[in-house]
Amino acid sequence: MKPLVKSNLVRNDIIETSIRNILEEIGENPNREGLLDTPRRFAKMYREVFAGVGTNPETALTTTFEEEYDGIITVKDITYYTFCEHHLIPFYGKAHIGYIPDGRIVGLSKFARLAELVSQRPQVQERMTQQIAYAISNVLKPKGVIVTVEGTHLCMCARGVKKPGASTVTTVKKGVFAENTALCEEFERSLSRN
Repeated sequence: MKPLVKSNLVRNDIIETSIRNILEEIGENPNREGLLDTPRRFAKMYREVFAGVGTNPETALTTTFEEEYDGIITVKDITYYTFCEHHLIPFYGKAHIGYIPDGRIVGLSKFARLAELVSQRPQVQERMTQQIAYAISNVLKPKGVIVTVEGTHLCMCARGVKKPGASTVTTVKKGVFAENTALCEEFERSLSRN
């Protein structure tokens, strides 16, 4: 399957035909009233939820500023929604980002944009966590970065082993966070504050 690089290049007719075929294969009637527009809606949804395919995550960090600050900057509870690349079933949760600048900071809203961009593609949580950390490291070149992503995976909760309530936590540490346990503990404490 070709990547959905630009939403205006998505072949709606191919997606719509495929969804009609799937509906027929599971024993549904794609021409009944409730399903009549489903293939069109599905194609539209795919353009939206996979809009990040083919886009470099670093492009989300466009607004940076020169600033001397030597503490941890933490942005937490960034909600994301994405699709597991193994089943194309959603998983969702929160991303938490911490970094110690080395003379360069970024507009805080850019972290939310970064999490959104890496989630707008078929994804696995491990790669998503790494992509966020690497983008921050490559653009800002901070003294250190730590990214923790929490996720609820419907491919595990709603099908297969069917374990609702199970969650997954992934963490990537770079620079001083990889070397200094006390900094990681400080980051963890900041996540528990209201």
